[in-house]
Amino acid sequence: MNVIITKDYEELSEKAFAILRDVVLKKPDAVLGLATGSTPIGLYQKMVEDNRRGGVSYRTVRAVNLDEYVGLSPENEQSYRRFMRENLFDHIDIDLKNTHIENGVAPDLKEECARYDALLRALPRDLQLLGIGANGHIAFNEPGTPFDSETHVVDLTQNTIEMNARFFEREEDVPRRALTMGLKSIMDAKKVLILAVGENKADAVKGMLDGEISPSLPASVLRLHPDCTLIADEKSAALLK
Repeated sequence: MNVIITKDYEELSEKAFAILRDVVLKKPDAVLGLATGSTPIGLYQKMVEDNRRGGVSYRTVRAVNLDEYVGLSPENEQSYRRFMRENLFDHIDIDLKNTHIENGVAPDLKEECARYDALLRALPRDLQLLGIGANGHIAFNEPGTPFDSETHVVDLTQNTIEMNARFFEREEDVPRRALTMGLKSIMDAKKVLILAVGENKADAVKGMLDGEISPSLPASVLRLHPDCTLIADEKSAALLK
């Protein structure tokens, strides 16, 4: 795994954008696996600023997202579809028909997982963007998720619910289940870029790089990927040698 340590979040976002930009410039119809949450917002802002200045075009890019809450419609203000439109898609020249995310209100969730897996096979990702949870989860793959998992429904842990509560009015409003790409789905990407920010991620970052490769820390599986880059700010990398 390639490791880049930055002095702050601004530099982390710049480094991440440079990697993503290179992928799209080399392949204008690249498939990007994208993530939600606070960590990638700086990267998305860089993409928007550059695109508005006439830089990289996303007109022929395809995008697939990692996960979506069960029970939230695309129009819900806390849905990840809404997050992606507000933070990225509505501000760059991407065709919304080329953006994909799981359907959190699908009547048959098992069938929806199978549909999304078929989509991922049809759109092999050139780059998969990830954040890392304080407990080492990636996407919504909580500790104990099998390495051979594909898209599935997950019961969110209390830790993850508490971490996501800041986006909702009340903790009890946070959905208890989500649809997520599995660990095998993530590992199938040609290139993986994982971002880590803040001292609360330090234990997870150390475990990912120095601990046992085990489902007990899902992000550790990335050490088996042939082209994975971690960009961590100084606080999240504080426990590394």
